[in-house]
Amino acid sequence: MTFAWYGHLKFRDRPLWLVILASWAIAFFEYCLMVPANRIGSGYFSGYQLKILQEAITLGVFVVFAWLYLGEKLSWNYALAMMLVLAAVLLAFYRPD
Repeated sequence: MTFAWYGHLKFRDRPLWLVILASWAIAFFEYCLMVPANRIGSGYFSGYQLKILQEAITLGVFVVFAWLYLGEKLSWNYALAMMLVLAAVLLAFYRPD
């Protein structure tokens, strides 16, 4: 979803309707992968765990995307915020004995 939502930022000279159609086309393909993955994952994880894991994966992908595609640098406060999200993932999957 990262490319569908943010990839168009490099194409500000294109008409909005065109980037919306392109984004929806990319998102449709990604949804075709995500829906079965969630269905399979729901046999192992709760809905909460699936969503928290999905957000953590999205953040990880976005870091690489923003750095390589958008040319942005990762500042310390963003890195710290992402580490806190990782801590949330660990907490969500923690199962006391």
